[in-house]
Amino acid sequence: MDEHSDPTTDQATAAFLTHRNLLFTVAYEMLGSAADAEDVLQETWLRWMRIDLEQVRDERAYLVRITTRRALDRLRTLKRRKEAYVGPWLPEPLLTTPDVAEDVELAESLSMALMLVLETLSPTERAVFVLREVFDVAYDEIAEAVGKTPATVRQIAHRARRHVEARRPRETVSPDETRAVMESFLRALETGDTQGLLDVLAPDVVLLSDGGGVRQAAPRPISGAGKVARYIVGGIGKAQVTLTGEPTVINGAPGLVVRVDGETDGVIALQVEGARIIGLYYVRNPHKLTRIESEVRLTLR
Repeated sequence: MDEHSDPTTDQATAAFLTHRNLLFTVAYEMLGSAADAEDVLQETWLRWMRIDLEQVRDERAYLVRITTRRALDRLRTLKRRKEAYVGPWLPEPLLTTPDVAEDVELAESLSMALMLVLETLSPTERAVFVLREVFDVAYDEIAEAVGKTPATVRQIAHRARRHVEARRPRETVSPDETRAVMESFLRALETGDTQGLLDVLAPDVVLLSDGGGVRQAAPRPISGAGKVARYIVGGIGKAQVTLTGEPTVINGAPGLVVRVDGETDGVIALQVEGARIIGLYYVRNPHKLTRIESEVRLTLR
């Protein structure tokens, strides 16, 4: 240790770095935006460095509490931004490490499908649901983080759980099953094979594309296998481009980085049920594509 270093500062720094991946995961699960999650971490760090560590019984719990409060403040601001967003809003995709896909709980909580369900909760409901259902935080700790009584938090958790259960994916599909479906989809995508797409799309498939007003995207969700297949094949044909897809792991599940004439165009995440695609989520907004070149480490612990 440097003779001029402050032992308290060193301890605070070490604690923050130990839990940094967890804190980022909490913030991202609450916000759906890596950029905003990083801002929350910076605010958490600044607040943490002003804390008297002698008054802290549990460093992890205290850091999660600060992060939750900062994320809640930002979530309310984000809600207003999303209301003014051009076209469908999708979470910012993350290139995740292979171990995330192996953690079924974490992978499901990060999926585009579930993240979109969380968007339908109020900020406090989302915070309570994420902390309780994803991170298994005790009700008393959640109560301190969100400024409610433990009894109120239990009620909010029950209400949020019921809301999410009614809308969450009906079945869990293994990464291998999703990968097999994705490979069939990719072949049809690269060759412009309408029938190949129809074979892999569920009749009630929904396509959401997010261009954020910066890149062209469908202004509203597109529903139905026929409409989705025509939209995809028609778009490729009209643009007269060479489209390729690179399989990767996005938000803990198999996904595609799409390139047009060799340049990154966007990321596609898939929701699969019964060996068919029921959800396609295409993020084209370049401001949301900054986390697909290097892996982001996420953890529940």
